[in-house]
Amino acid sequence: MVALGLTLIFGILDISHFAHGHLYMVGAYLLYVVMVLGGINYWLALIICMAALAVAGVAVERVVYRPLRGKPGINSFIAAIGLILVLESLVGGIQPNTLSVPQPIDSTVHFLGTTMEVQRLIVIFGAIFFIVLLQLFIKRTRLGTAIEAMSQDREGASMVGINVNRMSALTFALATALAAAAAVMMAPLAFLSPGMGSTLILKAFVIVVIGGLGSMKGAIFGGYILGILEALAIAYVSSAYKDVFAFGILIVILAIRPTGLFKGREAT
Repeated sequence: MVALGLTLIFGILDISHFAHGHLYMVGAYLLYVVMVLGGINYWLALIICMAALAVAGVAVERVVYRPLRGKPGINSFIAAIGLILVLESLVGGIQPNTLSVPQPIDSTVHFLGTTMEVQRLIVIFGAIFFIVLLQLFIKRTRLGTAIEAMSQDREGASMVGINVNRMSALTFALATALAAAAAVMMAPLAFLSPGMGSTLILKAFVIVVIGGLGSMKGAIFGGYILGILEALAIAYVSSAYKDVFAFGILIVILAIRPTGLFKGREAT
């Protein structure tokens, strides 16, 4: 889902948003504040975190990236690095220690011949739900059609009356809300730390490159491919080598098919 948000931003706005993983990290810490410290129900906390991160995404687009529109891509890259440092320092300064979030349903079930935690099923079916919801929004609503038109031709979209600034903000809101949903679903399965976004964003970019820059279909398939490869690495080699397999497949894909499995937009 984080890779899907990255794809959405790149495919529509042509921005490589390297700080996206750290917004995921903020979403995970916000869940801790809302659920653990605030005592709010997990499902309500999911909605709160998604809404809060959507607002944060709009602010990031408006303050960090909009002033750089039309400038060389290196400017956006430097701005993203700056945002990463700010977010990691801010969260690390407030809470430098690792934290954990309890699972809302602390039990296991038998699923497809294996025993797994209920939270992992929440992640699987939650990801499917949000991916389908995003596709329906893009394909079946006027706002989604406007966003898709922007991805094809931003100047042309502006000429036919589409508010480019509004659609850019909406794109960031959707992408960061997806990151928040992913963070809320994954947080009970992992420890929270200020640097947790760094590894995540590297994996997300591997997925995006495998699938094809700017291709949402590619991001979905790339995620499945990476997940299967990591599972095979853990089962037949060692969990210590799962990252080697992840970045190894990236090198192979770049060597064989640099545009990815599904050709998307080319970087500028």
